[in-house]
Amino acid sequence: MGAWRSRFIFLLVVYFAGFATAIYCLAPVSDEQACQLSEKGFAYSVLKSDEFAQSFNVRMHKCLDFGKDAARRVRAFLKQKLDDRRQADG
Repeated sequence: MGAWRSRFIFLLVVYFAGFATAIYCLAPVSDEQACQLSEKGFAYSVLKSDEFAQSFNVRMHKCLDFGKDAARRVRAFLKQKLDDRRQADG
């Protein structure tokens, strides 16, 4: 009984740690801080939050559109199968 609770708590901790990391990486940087960072450094590339946010937003919308389309196709398929089964039984 307690095993699922500990798994759930562990998953919540991992989820919120990832969420906090994403917020930290996407936080805007002041111009003064941006000028101090190297053009070739990893920190500079991570802190280009506007460009990253825009590309992430575009990709996320593509993923959501794909999910909605897949859900529509599955719904139509299941409805067709249910109608076929009702006709066969009735």
